[in-house]
Amino acid sequence: MDSFSDKIVLVTGAGSGIGEAAARAFAHAGATLVLADQDKSRLKKLADELGSTRGMVRVMNTGDANDCEDLIHDVIQRYKRLDVLVNDAGVDHMGAVDDGKIQEWFRIMETDLNGYFYMIRFAIPHLRKSKGCIVNVSSVSGLGGDWNHSFYNAAKGAITNFTRALALDEAKHGVRVNAVNPSLVYTAMTQQMKANPKLIKKFEERIPLGRGAQPDDIAGPILFLASDAARFVTGVNLPVDGGLTASNGQPAL
Repeated sequence: MDSFSDKIVLVTGAGSGIGEAAARAFAHAGATLVLADQDKSRLKKLADELGSTRGMVRVMNTGDANDCEDLIHDVIQRYKRLDVLVNDAGVDHMGAVDDGKIQEWFRIMETDLNGYFYMIRFAIPHLRKSKGCIVNVSSVSGLGGDWNHSFYNAAKGAITNFTRALALDEAKHGVRVNAVNPSLVYTAMTQQMKANPKLIKKFEERIPLGRGAQPDDIAGPILFLASDAARFVTGVNLPVDGGLTASNGQPAL
């Protein structure tokens, strides 16, 4: 169904994982895509596979405000509008608060929080004109704490409340703002975890559906939140977690 055939959709982190899956889903739904990522080879491979002559591809760093402003400027110059912004670009860090260099904190915040802010800051005037929407890719780590994951938790916790506050502010302009909050997803970012079968098993045992998600499992809810079917949905942080957050934390009997 070409439900996005008249829409301009910008996806960050589109070179792999959830961003790539979301880009494919929007392409199949007829959208004109703007694909952004730091990884040139992955981005080119995706663009070649999708084969869209209407789309735009940009190698960029969302943690750089100038890159974000330039991208939005070029999108508007070319298409005169923007309808959907999907913020997905992200990095991870595991360790105690005093592990590694202090700069590691800023690396996480630059991409996982500032990058979302920059994209929204420059896109919002145009989304107001189109009565468009934003879908942030957050995490269950933004809904509760994890062991050994405090930097990432801090960034995703901020995105959770940023999403809610933006939804309140932008509703009067007709802009909807929502987030998806996945648990374990099998992507390049979790590849290191997959090398530890005992660790992955611990994660999977906590998920009622018995497995982590594939990127496509997250792309569907993103597409829904961006669609007209969700026209009365805003300010939602939607767990897409196989039932993980349904638990109160007590063990299975």
